[in-house]
Amino acid sequence: MKIAVYGGSFNPPHLGHTEAARTVAEALRPDKFLIIPDNLPPHKEMEEDSPTPEQRMDLCKLAFAGIPGAEISDMEINREGKSYTADTVDRLRALYPEDELFLVMGTDMLLSFEQWYRFRYLLEQCTLAVLARTEEDGDAIRTHAGYMEREYGARIVILPHAPLEMSSSDIRERLKVRLGSELLDDGVYSQIIRCRYYNAQPELSWLREKAYAYLKPKRIAHVAGCESEAVRLAMRWGEDPETAAEAGILHDITKKLNFDEQLILCGKYDIINDNLELKSPKLLHAKTGAALARDLFGVSDRVYEAIRWHTTGKPDMTLLEKIIYLADYIEPTRDFPGVEKLRELCYEDIDEAMALGLSMSLEDIRSYGEEPYKDTVEACRWYSREE
Repeated sequence: MKIAVYGGSFNPPHLGHTEAARTVAEALRPDKFLIIPDNLPPHKEMEEDSPTPEQRMDLCKLAFAGIPGAEISDMEINREGKSYTADTVDRLRALYPEDELFLVMGTDMLLSFEQWYRFRYLLEQCTLAVLARTEEDGDAIRTHAGYMEREYGARIVILPHAPLEMSSSDIRERLKVRLGSELLDDGVYSQIIRCRYYNAQPELSWLREKAYAYLKPKRIAHVAGCESEAVRLAMRWGEDPETAAEAGILHDITKKLNFDEQLILCGKYDIINDNLELKSPKLLHAKTGAALARDLFGVSDRVYEAIRWHTTGKPDMTLLEKIIYLADYIEPTRDFPGVEKLRELCYEDIDEAMALGLSMSLEDIRSYGEEPYKDTVEACRWYSREE
């Protein structure tokens, strides 16, 4: 049996890794193809905010799902200490004593192979399958392979490969500044954002695409308007505009759900409601929306709370909470008596705008003969006193 072994930290596993694996699968056609995330890389430190070895393994399962025959092995993750390839080959030899092992690597790894732990043993046990990125790489590999064959009796096969130029370290830096989604499988990127590995922040265009899929088509214009208004208010009052955009994009993510569907989410996220909330899906969607946004997209506590209070308001709101409450109220598609005055006030005195907006909301609720929610009443009293 022909067994290909492709190891690495995969921190994170990116499209360059998957394309390399695809080349191996097509060129070698192994009977068994093992992708082996390491536990502790021998020659480098794992960055802070990196996933655990088990979490990296889960990312690998997502990343390599489309590679024919690929299996994600926990062999190194379950072994304590640093992940030396020689120890892994020991284990593989015990499991497959008569089979042919192919050790997959890039050009740089081949050129430094004599520095590997127990490299002679590896050359005895494995054929090196080297991915040549360019013709120049191919020349360097052939020269070095000839030397290793003469010096050590190495067995080396060269796999022509058109690589995607990227590195995990560069991707980790990109993720922190809302970049890099195009370098990762969407399932991998979604999981990174959900768990906020690497202190990742979602690309706003990606977040819009995901969030809009949860909306009724006619609501998209409102959500887009809320986002743009939130960004303008954030720039006016000194809040981070990208954080405001994130909250604006997600604030109505459960708005289209009916009452029974809202209650299902309340049960899933252990949301406790009072009697008035149990009569009004409009009140529930802010709470379920905040919970779903945290579950799917790993939003910060600040964004969570801004979504949570965007419908009712509450006393003593944070700046971001006020921005999302008011942006939802005055975004460009809104058209009701008094909205222009409220829009102007939002950019003159945000607390006065809160007082006016809350009083207008209470007046509107009472005009329908409905009971106003206690948080809105208390918020209106708070901001009216502030004014």
